[in-house]
Amino acid sequence: MDAGLITRSFELVAERGDPTPLVYARLFAAHPDMERLFVRDTNGLVRGNMLAEAISGILDFIDRDTYGGNLMRIEIVNHENLGVPREVFPVFFTAMRDTFAEMLGRDWDGETDAAWRALLARIDGALSAS
Repeated sequence: MDAGLITRSFELVAERGDPTPLVYARLFAAHPDMERLFVRDTNGLVRGNMLAEAISGILDFIDRDTYGGNLMRIEIVNHENLGVPREVFPVFFTAMRDTFAEMLGRDWDGETDAAWRALLARIDGALSAS
């Protein structure tokens, strides 16, 4: 996995605006029952914070993994306690990847896609260890 390509994709997405509404729209399209969990998040701040935490965790995970992997394992349990089935939790990371690919268009190339696929496989491995 090329950590530089993952980092660069985050930078390019940030230049294009806030991906939060698009990531969650994709997540809710795949799992409509998850939208009800955000009924009190009327301004999207909770969703934005969750996406920022996920990005922060990924940046650590692709570097030295001092906390990123543990954060994901902890959050899968926390989210189960909130009503998010274990199998739905990784869908969020796929929604991130697919949204970023769409936002970046031509700037999302085969190498970036391969880096994200490797990242998602590594995340799946970390989550299955929990």
